[in-house]
Amino acid sequence: MNQQIGLPPRAQRPWWRDAVTYQIYIRSFTDSNGDGKGDVEGIRTRLPYLKALGIDAIWITPWYPSPQKDHGYDVADFMAIESDYGTLADAERLIKETHEHGLKLLVDIVPNHSSYKHEWFQAALKAAPGSPERDRYIFRDGKGVNGELAPNNWQSVFGGPGWKRVIEADGRAGQWYLHLFAVEQPDFNWENAEVRAHFEDVLKFWLDRGVDGFRIDVAHGLVKAAGLPDIVAVDPHAEMLAPEGRPFWDQDGVHEIYRQWRKILDSYPGDRMAVAEAWVSPASRLALYLRPDELANSFNFDFLGSLWEPTILKEMINRSMEALAEVGAPSSWVFNNHDVVRSVDRFDLGLIAGKADTTLERQGDPTKFNVLRGTTRARAGALLMLALPGGAYVYQGEELALPEVRDIPEDRLTDPRWAMSNYTDRGRDGCRVPLPWKADPAGAFGFSSNAALTPTQAWLPQSPWWGLYAVDTQEGHPDSTLTMYQQALALRHKEAGLGDGPMTWIQAGESVLAFSRPGDFACYVNFGAPIALPGNAQLLLSSGPLDGTMIPTDTAVWLRLAAGSLVNQPD
Repeated sequence: MNQQIGLPPRAQRPWWRDAVTYQIYIRSFTDSNGDGKGDVEGIRTRLPYLKALGIDAIWITPWYPSPQKDHGYDVADFMAIESDYGTLADAERLIKETHEHGLKLLVDIVPNHSSYKHEWFQAALKAAPGSPERDRYIFRDGKGVNGELAPNNWQSVFGGPGWKRVIEADGRAGQWYLHLFAVEQPDFNWENAEVRAHFEDVLKFWLDRGVDGFRIDVAHGLVKAAGLPDIVAVDPHAEMLAPEGRPFWDQDGVHEIYRQWRKILDSYPGDRMAVAEAWVSPASRLALYLRPDELANSFNFDFLGSLWEPTILKEMINRSMEALAEVGAPSSWVFNNHDVVRSVDRFDLGLIAGKADTTLERQGDPTKFNVLRGTTRARAGALLMLALPGGAYVYQGEELALPEVRDIPEDRLTDPRWAMSNYTDRGRDGCRVPLPWKADPAGAFGFSSNAALTPTQAWLPQSPWWGLYAVDTQEGHPDSTLTMYQQALALRHKEAGLGDGPMTWIQAGESVLAFSRPGDFACYVNFGAPIALPGNAQLLLSSGPLDGTMIPTDTAVWLRLAAGSLVNQPD
């Protein structure tokens, strides 16, 4: 299969076509002031680490003022910095120094909803039904004799009803407002011109300060179907990647918004871009977001949700590349982010992202979770992802092979899913625990500048075993996952045929994914019984130890093929 064969050389392409972007969950990355929460200055101090890792860009989760009901995705002011994280001056300094390190910087923008503390929403609560203040959000009269029933049967992504009734200024129960996420996250009304103009101003505010682009939260959710119709088959919650169409996801009206945003991005120098968090399937629908006059990039959630199974992965890869090639967009690949169980666990347990059994205890039946097998598969998956055409996204700690943390005490869980699911869904905290920078538990395993801060005093408690994965135990160790990532990213920069461009499948058996890239480069991922290396191939990198010339189960290798030694056969 070939994609974008006519592309110019990598040095002449927009940076985002090939970039490996590192996602920073700001609250859990590095704490510079000793309060147990990560911050902007903490990111700045780690720029040398990120540069040495070999990534091309960083993406920072929301750093705006917020009551933190959903850890920053409930924004109270889109043009300022959360005081727990620093100041606007700190952010401007970080942007400047990121560029000095030769890296790009993306910020998260959250256009589907605001915090209930946003001045607009507070004004809406005080205003009358039908007022301009209420029109910025989605307020509706209820059904029933006295409006006591919700306007429709939509559910929240986090569980429970998607509507909340308000008390009007006269003290009586009144209208309802839509919140597809937490109750404290009212949805904007994107039919309102003032909302559209405000977010254009937000884009310009951060572009003027030098950011290179935006990650768009819930990019497929801004526009709702006319009339807000009921869902025929009601779900217990509004799945982000629904098995069938939903009147609040992937409505055609979103594309007009992104066409306007693209004009703003293109008006700035430096190939500014936006990447969509669009939980859209099939890939042909996702491709619509990436037409030449819309967004540059989108996360591939079909790929992220794949099982560790070669047939499924190959199908997802083919489907994505075929669809995106039609609109001239690069593919992007991701196995981890702040919303899903980490791949070390998923790949071992046979879980689909977002549908994992988060109640399993790490200390329980070892047949339920094999950390060695999960790590082996996650390492192989990393080499697969980084060899595919296009860009890739790496979530903080992925380069350390961090597993999911399953032993957070219930009274320390913070994800709104926990309460909104009536305490049945432990939520996403297990992939958000602060990073272990040092094996020594002082300063919460080096996460905090406060050496007296214990691992349990970080904003999310770190498990006693967390230091086993620390950066300082992996740096310089030839067999560590961190070293493998550093080597893979260095090779990716060196190999002119990696990044965006063509690939060709190699027939190597049903239990093997194998493909070639320009420059006689090949990637083999073995899911079955051990197989032999291709004849006369030079080993560039392996995700695990080889058995002589045999590639073991759950192992990936990068190879330089001998010229003419293998006839590539398109699938």
